[in-house]
Amino acid sequence: MRTKVAIIGAGPAGLLLGQLLHTCGIDNIVLERQTPDYVLGRIRAGLLEEGTVALLDQVGAGTRAHREGLVHHGVELAFGGARHRIDMTAATGKTVMIYGQTEVTLDLMNARTAAGLTTIYEAADVTPHDFDTDHPGVSYVKDGVGQDIACDFIAGCDGFHGVSRASVKPSAIETFERIYPFGWLGILSETPPVSNELIYNNHARGFALCTMRSMHRSRYYVQCSLDDHVDQWPDEKFWDELKRRLDHEAVDNLVTGPSIEKSIAPLRSFVAEPMRFGRMFLAGDAAHIVPPTGAKGLNLAASDVHYLSQALREYYDEESSAGIDGYSEKALARVWKAVRFSWWMTSMLHRFPDTEGFSARIQLAELDYLVSSKAASASLSENYVGLPY
Repeated sequence: MRTKVAIIGAGPAGLLLGQLLHTCGIDNIVLERQTPDYVLGRIRAGLLEEGTVALLDQVGAGTRAHREGLVHHGVELAFGGARHRIDMTAATGKTVMIYGQTEVTLDLMNARTAAGLTTIYEAADVTPHDFDTDHPGVSYVKDGVGQDIACDFIAGCDGFHGVSRASVKPSAIETFERIYPFGWLGILSETPPVSNELIYNNHARGFALCTMRSMHRSRYYVQCSLDDHVDQWPDEKFWDELKRRLDHEAVDNLVTGPSIEKSIAPLRSFVAEPMRFGRMFLAGDAAHIVPPTGAKGLNLAASDVHYLSQALREYYDEESSAGIDGYSEKALARVWKAVRFSWWMTSMLHRFPDTEGFSARIQLAELDYLVSSKAASASLSENYVGLPY
């Protein structure tokens, strides 16, 4: 087979890139090692910046999000037994939308199918090669038969554990990482959310987050040990622990129920530099990971593929390599700001091994300043709703 851009990974990053390229008239093929059902079964992020929604609209995949998504104008910070609302729209004029990553993926899958574009699922042993030459390609195995795709460019959108970044020579890439000494235990339940907006809780027992996927489906998280296992957390124990970390009003409003999904996610900050290697580009989780505290992972993937699609359009339409030459620097400038924001939110809200005495007082002082200063609230809001592309 022959195509202009071979995209590895059929998650939101790869599918959105494919649709953006299609709108520019750039042929592309998406390769995915898992089945469509497996991809849709991954419970991930659920908060979209306005820029991400605009990209979905641009490729004709935003209709359901506007119909079913929940638009939020603020968030609440809880500490010292009380809640404090940050009005993000008043500070920035922007909003965020609650709409699950699974739903985004489904909408993009459907848009790709409607456009008659090629996605190859259950592609085994996917391997990018010769990307440091003018004739890159991707090989894979489908139904036991080896296949090859010749292409102009390769987009590695295959996540943190994918083959794309792993195919780069170690001497050509530099990585930066911070591992946090805790995880998030999250559950999904068919219950109404405890509040109309997200509640971020700083508590002596550990962080907690109250969020939702709809007005009848809630998502809750509590900070837990990396040594914990979901088997150690039956539903009753989870709800009891969550209540211990919430304010009295939230506890009174909390509706509990059986979990329909439960998992523990470790937290890390990770960035790989650069994001371009000859004719292969990294995008999304293949290049960077942020702790979910700042709700930036999916949105960073969207900004990456925005930059990359514009660079490739410029290459084909204007015969200019300026965009692809500047892709890594432009994407990383926004990535690092989001990494900083996610690190800051994580540091301010969680209990660390040394969060006693001085450190605990610093967290509370930071939070108190944040909710009492218009300038500080505006800074949080500006980053939370998403920095401009």
